[in-house]
Amino acid sequence: MTTAAHTAAHALSPTDSPRAEIGVIGGSGFYTFLDNARAVRVDTPFGAPSDDLVIGTVAGRSVAFLARHGQGHRFPPHRVNYRANLWALRSVGVREVLAPCAVGGLDPRFSPGTVVVPDQVVDRTWGREHTVYDEPGPVVHVGFADPYCPTGRSAVLGAAAGQSELPAVDGGTLVVINGPRFSSRAESRWHQAAGWSVVGMTGMPEASIARELAMCFTSICLVTDADAGVEGDSGVTHDEVLAVFATKVEHLKDLVRASIAALPTGAATCECQHALDGITLPFELP
Repeated sequence: MTTAAHTAAHALSPTDSPRAEIGVIGGSGFYTFLDNARAVRVDTPFGAPSDDLVIGTVAGRSVAFLARHGQGHRFPPHRVNYRANLWALRSVGVREVLAPCAVGGLDPRFSPGTVVVPDQVVDRTWGREHTVYDEPGPVVHVGFADPYCPTGRSAVLGAAAGQSELPAVDGGTLVVINGPRFSSRAESRWHQAAGWSVVGMTGMPEASIARELAMCFTSICLVTDADAGVEGDSGVTHDEVLAVFATKVEHLKDLVRASIAALPTGAATCECQHALDGITLPFELP
């Protein structure tokens, strides 16, 4: 990161810009999710995020929503600017991120409509910008043994226990493929044989960049289909994914609302937000 880019980053958050404590990265259906919503354009050292942030309130908490793929779903998963998205959220004050996403089920027990709150991730993506620390300077190695926020996971699972529309699974492994194509049957069976739970295309480097920025990150995986190696006669189609997601999105929004309400205030005590303690950074974070 150059000095000029670093200076520009600090110009992104004027004092009159709305602030948010919680971020939600999800689909465009979440635009109607916030009360008192206001769009905020943010630039970052890594370029523009997928879309303007939309900042408002949910359950009395200040929340910034970001459409992961942009309005109209214009960015495929391998073209999402994950670095800019997370940097933009941090620049308006976000330290806790909830990230709902659609996934395929690798375990036959996880039927469409099941929510999996993973505790592990496997990254099979390539060609994406995987770190904010790629310029010359002090090398930054951030721990990632436990990729998801325990505070966020607890809030989501507690919220899910209070509703029955989306059964929730505590724990599991999300394997992230590059996309935008779906898996072959052989790939799907390989993922299943490895013991992984669900497969998606956007979970990495989203989670690891959040950790690099000392942000809490919780993935909320909505199973929309059985992946190719799990089902019988036909492979998954994009239309199938969209159809299932459309029938469940309102329930998913209710779950995210309840999760936001359940998140503790003053979560700076969470270990995720201390991920950079004792590490010399090559630049100041927003």
